[in-house]
Amino acid sequence: MGMMSAAVLYGLVILSAIAHATWNAMMKSAGDRTLTMVAIRTVGLAIGLAALPFVGWPDAAGWKWLAATSVVQFAYYALLIRSYALGDMSVVYPLSRGVAPVLTTLAAFLFAGELLSAGHLIAVGSISLGIMVLSFRAGASGQTVGFALATGATVAAYSFLGGMGVRAAGTVLGFQACLEIVNGVGMVGFALATRPRSFAAYVAGNRIACLLAGLMSVVGFVAFLVAAKVLPLGPTTALRETSVIFGALIGTLILKEGFGPRRIVAASLVAAGIAVLAILR
Repeated sequence: MGMMSAAVLYGLVILSAIAHATWNAMMKSAGDRTLTMVAIRTVGLAIGLAALPFVGWPDAAGWKWLAATSVVQFAYYALLIRSYALGDMSVVYPLSRGVAPVLTTLAAFLFAGELLSAGHLIAVGSISLGIMVLSFRAGASGQTVGFALATGATVAAYSFLGGMGVRAAGTVLGFQACLEIVNGVGMVGFALATRPRSFAAYVAGNRIACLLAGLMSVVGFVAFLVAAKVLPLGPTTALRETSVIFGALIGTLILKEGFGPRRIVAASLVAAGIAVLAILR
């Protein structure tokens, strides 16, 4: 792969990171995070159903990966919602996203035979450390940290499984469409079985925000899967988790939060990791 092709794919991952930070910021300010997550997946369901007739179906080899990815993502949704109920997003989000690239890199090495250069390992380490620096603050309980790390483990798992899935399925869009349908049916079924009236009223009252968050979620993961089909999974996941830095920038520029020394150090470490990836073929 040429340097230009790699640069385009890494650019898609940065797009994925921006989209992820945006919809998470919207979810942070939501009145009901559970129903917001269900609404986001409802948008994904609609997009998946609309797209499926126009994209190729995943090859048979991809179905086991799709099923596994979906199961892990359901666990991710539950753990993320629970983590946010226990602790601040400024602790939960960096911890959960920071540990994921390291675990994904390890999984790709153990189960997919991906060998990374010293430069790639340095980049993954620098980006992960920078992300986790954002969570180094007092006041986080052991339970909060535990749930955040468990959430990070599911992020690593679905990143690895999704990346392997698109490679086996032969189609990024077909894989994503089917994944959105499976996840959407599961989440909508859960809402209708437990909180049907609340769900309908919540979506009606927050339809624009939910629509935008859903679009961001779908576009962000598609961009990640396009890159993950070709690029090494560890560095790709690490670059995607720079969403935490974009989240910090959103907090500073829009929510008027401070950008103190801790965030400057974190941003510098992440920028160093991105610079290393940029010069690697």
